[in-house]
Amino acid sequence: MGAISKRVAERLVAGIKRYQPILADAKARDVGEADTVTIIKDMLADVFGYDKYSEVTSEHSIRGTYCDLALKIDGTLQTLIEVKCVIHRHRFTFLEPARQRG
Repeated sequence: MGAISKRVAERLVAGIKRYQPILADAKARDVGEADTVTIIKDMLADVFGYDKYSEVTSEHSIRGTYCDLALKIDGTLQTLIEVKCVIHRHRFTFLEPARQRG
């Protein structure tokens, strides 16, 4: 993987900083997983440049179960994203379903 240019790095840092108060507010309001998915979809579009209508798919079906988000580039599945609510205490046990998917 190539190096990230200074311009792109600055854009990413600024974008992530822009979402920090949004995430802090979501945590304070104890929002659920569905609202967290909405924030993540917006971040994928605004910060990372994905088209949230054609490249970001919600509830992607895979091996008889569903993954919260999937990134598709040119119609090809690239990345699966499992989202938990903002306030969730991560113990990494939530990764097991993703590992089983493959």
